[in-house]
Amino acid sequence: MKRIYALEDWCIDCKRCEVACKVFHSKSKDPVKAFLFEQPRPRNRVRVEGNRTLSIAINCRHCPAPKCVEGCISGAMTRNPETGVVTSNPEKCVGCRTCVSLCPFGAVTIEEGPRHPIAFKCDLCGEVPGVPGSPSCVAACPNRALIYVESEGN
Repeated sequence: MKRIYALEDWCIDCKRCEVACKVFHSKSKDPVKAFLFEQPRPRNRVRVEGNRTLSIAINCRHCPAPKCVEGCISGAMTRNPETGVVTSNPEKCVGCRTCVSLCPFGAVTIEEGPRHPIAFKCDLCGEVPGVPGSPSCVAACPNRALIYVESEGN
């Protein structure tokens, strides 16, 4: 299965991966409309932590045996056995934060939902027009600090 890896030596803290993720998950697919007018605002599923000296994109590694899925009490976190993609179903999430505490990469975050806080994480957003097979964050990275490669392990 392919996974996204971050190369911290190449990250320049531009946050283009965050913007690309939000736009991909927006209704309009337009950055201006998505950031200024859409309600609810689209949420990014990757985040950059650090500063211009040292920064890194934090994203889900879609583990072969994900602790977040194992510990999810509501069944909101699932792993597709065919693709290996780990997803969070906001309709099932109860906001207990178990997945947040179990993720060894810090890739699961809690955001305000319509009824209560819900878990958000990278969903390997699919192909980007013009860049087949690359998630939006990888395609947007100007420094190639995010790579999308085949991997067997964590």
